[in-house]
Amino acid sequence: MTMEKVDLEPQVVESGSSRDFDPALEKKLLRKIDWRVIPALWFLFLVSFMDRSNIGNAKVAGMSKELHLVGNKYNLAVTMFTVAYVIFGVPANLLVKKFGPRMLVLYMFTWGLFVMGQGLVKTATGLIACRFFMGMCEAGFVPGCAYLIGSYYKRDEFLRRYAIFFSANMAAGAFNGLFSSLITPLKLDGYEGWRWLFLIEAIITMGVSVICYWIVVPFPEDATFLTAEEKALLLARLESDGAGVRNDPISFHRVLSMAWDWKIWICVLAYIGAEESASSLANFMPSIIKGMGFTSRAAQEHTIPVYAVAFVLTLSCAWLSDHLRHRYLFTLFGSVLVVIGWAIELAYYLPVGVRYLGVFFVASGAFIMMSTIVVWLCVNLGKGVKRNVGMGLLPAFGNAGAFVSGNVFITDQAPRYPAGFGVGVGFAVMGGLACTVYYFALRMENARRDRLAQSQQTKEWSSENAQDAQDLGDAHPDFRFQL
Repeated sequence: MTMEKVDLEPQVVESGSSRDFDPALEKKLLRKIDWRVIPALWFLFLVSFMDRSNIGNAKVAGMSKELHLVGNKYNLAVTMFTVAYVIFGVPANLLVKKFGPRMLVLYMFTWGLFVMGQGLVKTATGLIACRFFMGMCEAGFVPGCAYLIGSYYKRDEFLRRYAIFFSANMAAGAFNGLFSSLITPLKLDGYEGWRWLFLIEAIITMGVSVICYWIVVPFPEDATFLTAEEKALLLARLESDGAGVRNDPISFHRVLSMAWDWKIWICVLAYIGAEESASSLANFMPSIIKGMGFTSRAAQEHTIPVYAVAFVLTLSCAWLSDHLRHRYLFTLFGSVLVVIGWAIELAYYLPVGVRYLGVFFVASGAFIMMSTIVVWLCVNLGKGVKRNVGMGLLPAFGNAGAFVSGNVFITDQAPRYPAGFGVGVGFAVMGGLACTVYYFALRMENARRDRLAQSQQTKEWSSENAQDAQDLGDAHPDFRFQL
């Protein structure tokens, strides 16, 4: 049933220009959406991040020696994933918009093949090639999930749901540490343990993608798991939130014009600052912790508490941010945590316990920043193709931070990594400054629109201009940006 065919009106009370929905019906609807939308995507992201970060565990478990990853060949393998991720981010996300959310699980099955390839390669060149194709297949996954989640919720409901979804990468990091510590010591059928790590996770990835192909929900207009009344209420709620959900045409000219929005690029800069630290930990945390004097297995086990604490703090900040309807101070808080954490690591001769604590600061701060920045941009772009474009550009170009992290943790500098830790401090400061610029720019724009609201020009916008409101999205004079 399409949006046009739904002629059942949700129970609302008109109040001026606003619409007040029945709270009991809204609560029931949100509960149903929460259980159908979030869990499947969370589990998919859990598997995705395990596939992305297991290379760090394999590195300390013998992969570097067997594949002769001398010099910076490991760094190149990490970097090639990011190259593909940046190149294919927007096109892959637009395919999700065009063909529907099931593209997400098709992407997943395909990258599972290349995860398996990592467990079978014989040379560094083979590993580098597999990482590139993995990045190509994963490029549309996270932005596609963010777009799908955002299409179901109002702006003040989005962050806590996205943070729950995003917490899967922290759960994956913790689980990977445990899983790797159990698998990598094994040697079966002539394969070293690090190879079995890739092979087993590849089988899990492809199996999960097949199952979830039938579970992942469509976009709201085609939500068959909702009754006609529930769908009508959902679409009315979304439209009352200042964003229609009707089909939005995709063309090269429209996409190009949308991509020039300054809000996207200032958030990309902030995301780069956070991503540099997050990818540093994903690819080098076991090496950093091993450099503190732990064995390879102990280093992998010590990553578990780091991700567990980050999990709790990220969800807590997301809940509080949505409750207060405020984003800026939480991104700034994350930036400060990262700066403190990397500064501790730079002070190499501090006690091991203090240096280990610094890793907690970095992980928690980076994940708080990343989840909040994604939602902060998303809710300020409205819905439709523009949000899709923004969600494609943000993680794609934001992952440029991984270019940096993949090349500043220089093998010859282990275990002190002065370049890696120092650059982490600088990028965290940059991320905090970008969020600050974004915050004050949005405040100024809201104030300008408030002044325009007193003019005759803006008063001409009325209920009969609903179609124009949909077309203009966040450019509409009645739209106010969240801070």
